[in-house]
Amino acid sequence: MALMITDACINCDVCEPECPNEAISQGDEIYLIDPERCTECVGHFETPQCREVCPVDCIPADPRRVESRAELIAKYERLTAAKRKAAAG
Repeated sequence: MALMITDACINCDVCEPECPNEAISQGDEIYLIDPERCTECVGHFETPQCREVCPVDCIPADPRRVESRAELIAKYERLTAAKRKAAAG
């Protein structure tokens, strides 16, 4: 399932650069995770990197976005294919 950032976020800026899928961006009040881009780092790392660096533990699973590991892998493959295609130009 995709992750989400709660209102406990302190805008410390450490999660955004850690996301290999560029799913994290600054929102109006707190950082946001784009569920269409979040794979919980499946395909890149063993654990979600945003959770590893978050000092306030405000990044739980999004209960509205339940996805299996297979679905997360498929999303990772779509995202990396699109990135390769864009790079090839």
